[in-house]
Amino acid sequence: MSASTERLDDSAETAAGLRIPARYRHDWALFADWCTAADHRPIPAAPESLALFLREHPAAPATQRRRVSAINTVHTRHGHPPPGRSETVRRRLDTARAARLDRLAPLLLHTAAELPTTGWPSGLFARRDALLLVLAATGMPFAQLARLRRGDIRLDAGTLVATTEGDERFCLAPESGTDESPAAGVYRRWAEIQAFLDAYPNTDLLAQHLTDPVEVEQGVLTDRQARQPLLSPIDRWGHLPLMPQPMTAQSISVLVRDHAAGQVRTRAPLPLRKQGGRDDDPLLPLDIGVDLDPDYYERGVAARYHARDSLDGLGDVLDEIEARADALLEELLSVLEEL
Repeated sequence: MSASTERLDDSAETAAGLRIPARYRHDWALFADWCTAADHRPIPAAPESLALFLREHPAAPATQRRRVSAINTVHTRHGHPPPGRSETVRRRLDTARAARLDRLAPLLLHTAAELPTTGWPSGLFARRDALLLVLAATGMPFAQLARLRRGDIRLDAGTLVATTEGDERFCLAPESGTDESPAAGVYRRWAEIQAFLDAYPNTDLLAQHLTDPVEVEQGVLTDRQARQPLLSPIDRWGHLPLMPQPMTAQSISVLVRDHAAGQVRTRAPLPLRKQGGRDDDPLLPLDIGVDLDPDYYERGVAARYHARDSLDGLGDVLDEIEARADALLEELLSVLEEL
């Protein structure tokens, strides 16, 4: 055993073969002993367990950060996600940041609830921005928010759950006395847009759907769809990228700031380029029922024969025009030479 690492001689971690760097041994031993006493798993530890440990072992901020660093390092070295990088632990370590989020979250959720759900293109932007705001209200960093994929979001008994690449979970639970979080409806409305585009990748049809919505079936995502970005950029005309691409963290932060400050500009309605009845199929923009003349084909063939007869000899006429043009050019050159 090297001088830089030691084994814990009296814990379950030793039996499991964990090697703990010497400078982390004391902090890790304190955490592992607490886990054993409180019936929590020390590795892999849940972020909630680490947050509870920090609450039950108050200390100076620098000491708490050192403890979290030690626990994160042990997890990382043994192939587990570091529990200290979760929002739950961040709030425990940075109370000032937690207080800011507690003040900001209700504003973001209220703003998301006030955004329109229909209209073109305002409904499209609003549905995306509403989901963006409710996820930002969880305290999720903008960089992680930008990397979310469609398969990272799910509904669990009325709770909206977002899981990041590092397996960190952010939840928006139902309010007291309710069965479902308002964020669940916000998520469903944006998921409906993505499901519509899966079936009908056409901006004109999407515009018509947002002007006069119809029910869209939202099935289980395929593997390809689950890997697509959850939040995509939208241009001023309502077009999403042909090849799926995520929003940037910077654009997300600007939108959150503008919405929180009430500075998002109102989008003027755009005219629909295609309109029509929806009696037969609500997704078809035009009435495709056409009654053809029973003599349609005969008249077409006769018209072609007539055109052929009328244009017979056209080649000779064009040859004569070309010969006359050449003659005029020769005469013009001769006149210019005599000047």
